[in-house]
Amino acid sequence: PVKDSDPHFHLEPDREAVCYQAITKKLKVCEEETGSTSIQAADSTAVNGSITPTDKKIGFLGLGLMGSGIVSNLLKMGHTVTVWNRTAEKCDLFIQEGARLGRTPAEVVSTCDITFACVSDPKAAKDLVLGPSGVLQGIRPGKCYVDMSTVDADTVTELAQVIVSRGGRFLEAPVSGNQQLSNDGMLVILAAGDRGLYEDCSSCFQAMGKTSFFLGEVGNAAKMMLIVNMVQGSFMATIAEGLTLAQVTGQSQQTLLDVLNQGQLASIFLDQKCQNILQGNFKPDFYLKYIQKDLRLAIALGDSVNHPTPMAAAANEVYKRAKALDQSDNDMSAVYRAYIH
Repeated sequence: PVKDSDPHFHLEPDREAVCYQAITKKLKVCEEETGSTSIQAADSTAVNGSITPTDKKIGFLGLGLMGSGIVSNLLKMGHTVTVWNRTAEKCDLFIQEGARLGRTPAEVVSTCDITFACVSDPKAAKDLVLGPSGVLQGIRPGKCYVDMSTVDADTVTELAQVIVSRGGRFLEAPVSGNQQLSNDGMLVILAAGDRGLYEDCSSCFQAMGKTSFFLGEVGNAAKMMLIVNMVQGSFMATIAEGLTLAQVTGQSQQTLLDVLNQGQLASIFLDQKCQNILQGNFKPDFYLKYIQKDLRLAIALGDSVNHPTPMAAAANEVYKRAKALDQSDNDMSAVYRAYIH
């Protein structure tokens, strides 16, 4: 079925050398339904790139590599934002930029209309909602909660149920990207759950990302995000494997990169991660420990439907080796070090 309204797939113009001047008309909105999953594409945002910020009060919980860039862009685009972080000092910079400070997750939720959260893993996501002074304590009818963490479908479904049971509205919206893309407002957002809440988040998603998808019922975005990161993590392990094989067989690693950059595999991801390895610079852009977590969850997703994931399983073992070599807090490209020990 075709719907002429309902835009949801947003392409932001004039962002970091991404040029969309060629877009002269809106793309037709198409909806493809496969089982319970609704995947829709697409409508461009205004060609001039202007964003009218929502008048709703926005809360944000979690100021890690991804959350920091997101909050900065929300503020730049004129949103009213209240922030909270487990380590309170991380809030200081954003207070200087105009954000308000929340003392607890419950306080942020109770004083804001829509509260976003971006934390590290399923345990952190549950603790944030269910723990002392947690999100659930601030939920009352009409309050909105958007979880942007990359977690498994069971976790996000449980969180949705408890939020809705208190009269709240829930949306999952994990993001694909890294620290640089977060800073540049170029994330890809995968959303599922309350469709009306998704639309209410429109200006926020435009501020933080170049693209957003609405995928239907809660759990679908979690599954899609894990599959995306499974592919990315497996590819990173393969890049590292190729570079080390080049080295031990007497081939130039730089030449290998030059060849790859001229072929069909050429991408910003490939080039950046190879440069990290060649320069020995593993400053985190996407923590190695988190891509390993996502591989583990993706493998479990495969197990739940009896679907083989042998490539992901092999990659996961290499990342586990890298973690044993104290690479957890380095960039995912540090998986290279698992091959040279």
